[in-house]
Amino acid sequence: MFVGTQIKPRNDDDYRMWAQLGVTHVCVDPPGNPHGWSDDVLARHKAHVESFGLSLDMVQLPMNSRVIEEQDSQDILTAGPNRDAQIDSICRLIERVAKAGIPAVKYNLNIIGIPRTPKEPGRGGSRNAAFRWAKADPNAAPTSAGVVSEEENWERIDYFLARVVPVATACKVRLACHPHDPYTPPGYRGVTRVLGTVEGLKRFVQMHESPYHGLNFCQGTVGEMLDDPAAEIDAVIRWFGSRKKIFNVHFRNILGRRLDFMESFPEEGVMNMARSLSAYAECGYEHMIMPDHVPEIDGPDPSGTAFAFCYGYIRGLMDMLQAGRG
Repeated sequence: MFVGTQIKPRNDDDYRMWAQLGVTHVCVDPPGNPHGWSDDVLARHKAHVESFGLSLDMVQLPMNSRVIEEQDSQDILTAGPNRDAQIDSICRLIERVAKAGIPAVKYNLNIIGIPRTPKEPGRGGSRNAAFRWAKADPNAAPTSAGVVSEEENWERIDYFLARVVPVATACKVRLACHPHDPYTPPGYRGVTRVLGTVEGLKRFVQMHESPYHGLNFCQGTVGEMLDDPAAEIDAVIRWFGSRKKIFNVHFRNILGRRLDFMESFPEEGVMNMARSLSAYAECGYEHMIMPDHVPEIDGPDPSGTAFAFCYGYIRGLMDMLQAGRG
């Protein structure tokens, strides 16, 4: 396992800082729309990242976590007129990623984005993201995608996977899909989020079976699906990890449970992150462990400082796990 990051670097100093803090592997994109990344753009980007002693392990396909109106490949999830052209563009991009020697890509199958209710105070007055169903609007309007039934959602996902998974398999590029964050009741904003439950994720990874089709496993998001994250999360890790379906880990924690949670720093949430890291190791997981969302804190570099704390925390847990196995 490696300490990783997916933060967009502000400049080359961030690459140097990551290397200095013990980050070894990264998911960082070249500039521009991914549909337009050429062989040369990808090769030069990889060489630049690796000039700082880092390994470029992953890039983001043009299927992000934002609401559908803000995405670059909208027709894939809306079954629009450009769906086949957008899927073909992604297939060609995967081929170019493979040619550049980048072993994995991450992506989202997201229509309504990442719903949250107002931020809440955390440790020392930090500002933490939260989702309280009691504070949400259950009648919020659908997105431009309109009403998408559970069956339609699965059909569109199947259509995408049927065309993309064989290309990724032939290229030996791992496809890491992020779960729906967070779980929401069926029909919220017109959508039943089929990747917002553990059972849905199990169904997903068994569709179009391939060793190159799996998850960008966000532990925080999966915890948000559970009634008792503290008791349930490690069994979920073992189910997916033992089947080699975890290709990246977003190592974050929450305070709360399904439909009623606040994000937290990793060591203060309800999930025992040391125990979870051990579960990943027991499954033979061998890719990145990275921070994801962090609370908003004070100071001259709030995000950089909060993420630096998380890198150090992950490094400390890894050292402790190694010493225990020593």
